[in-house]
Amino acid sequence: MYLKRIDGLRAVTLPDGTILSRADLPPPATRRWVASRKAIVVRAVAHGLIQRGEAIERYGLSEEEFDTWVSAIATHGVDGLKVTAIQKYRQL
Repeated sequence: MYLKRIDGLRAVTLPDGTILSRADLPPPATRRWVASRKAIVVRAVAHGLIQRGEAIERYGLSEEEFDTWVSAIATHGVDGLKVTAIQKYRQL
């Protein structure tokens, strides 16, 4: 089996005991961002699987957009990333 050489970690263990690997990340060409995909990217950056700059470049995000994802998770959990819930949480 051939493993592609990469910089950084191949997998990290999250506090709940699950393992997050690079294979779990959404493809770079992702255009439809659902809450679960956003959460995976934020967790990968938070736990050191990929660097923040790499995530922003790989997925074509702005720094503001990524920071919004991070603050939504910190404040409201994964539900805060759902588009249908944005107005609800912004009113609080």
